[in-house]
This record gives sequence, C-alpha cells and structure tokens, in this order.
Amino acid sequence: MKRSTIMRMIRFWPPYLGAGINVRHIADDFMTIDVEMKLRPWNRNYVGTHFGGSLYAMTDPFFMMMLIENLGRDYIIWDKAANIRFKSPGRGRVSAKFTITPERIAEIRAQADNGPKSEPVFNVQVVDEAGTVVADVEKTVYVRRKDRPANGGVKS
Repeated sequence: MKRSTIMRMIRFWPPYLGAGINVRHIADDFMTIDVEMKLRPWNRNYVGTHFGGSLYAMTDPFFMMMLIENLGRDYIIWDKAANIRFKSPGRGRVSAKFTITPERIAEIRAQADNGPKSEPVFNVQVVDEAGTVVADVEKTVYVRRKDRPANGGVKS
C-alpha cells in the first residue's frame, strides 16, 4: 500500500483519532515510523497524565505494518504479544520512533524461509519532550511463509 494512503487512513482511524495519536512520518521504505500524542482531556487518566491504554495504542500496529511492507505478501504477519512497562508519568507531548534495519528484515526473512516461522521481538520507547522514558514496550510479531503449514509440519 502506498505510504500516503496509509498516512491518510491512520489519521482518521477511530482509535487513533479518539486518542489524539498522530503519525508524523513514515519513511518511503517503511523502515522508520514516528508517532506522537499530545496530552488532551480525552486521553488523560485519573491523575492527569497520559492514559496507559493510549500510550500502548500509539505503539500497537507499527512493527507488524513495517514487516508487511518490507517482507511482502508471501508472508503471514501478525502481532503476537506485547508487554508495556511504565517508567514515568507521561505529560505533554510523547513520541515513539520505530526503526527496523535492512539486516533485521533479512534475518527475519531467512528464519521464516528456512523454518516453520519467525517470532522476532522488537522494543520501542515512548519518551516525553525532555527525552525521559515514559514507557518501554516490547512487541513480538509472528511471521510465517504462506506456503508453509501453520503447525510447522509437512503439507499433505
């Protein structure tokens, strides 16, 4: 899918629109994505800082999306697991930068091509305007070639 189309779709996607999450940049090669969220009355928690669910939501689909765009349609790619660890209260504007290297893409492709699947783990930090880490997020993504059976066995 074209980068400009994805940017437009995400801008008006209800979960992101409602939380005030803004995708600032998607690189043409889908190797880098920058996301931010300003603190608003509708994404504050009980104590006036960023709601944890919104902090997680701003990190949710991007590693999966980056892999889909870089590996191509011969692979099944899904988010499999996530872990978020809150480090400090999020106030003001927070941001996250997602990056995957060409070497990591090649490694994941080789694992999926030569085995039943790959389950790469990625990390991203949500930081405030001063660079203080608000949350560490770990994402596990499931990658499998479409021509391989899901159970890792031999197709009959």
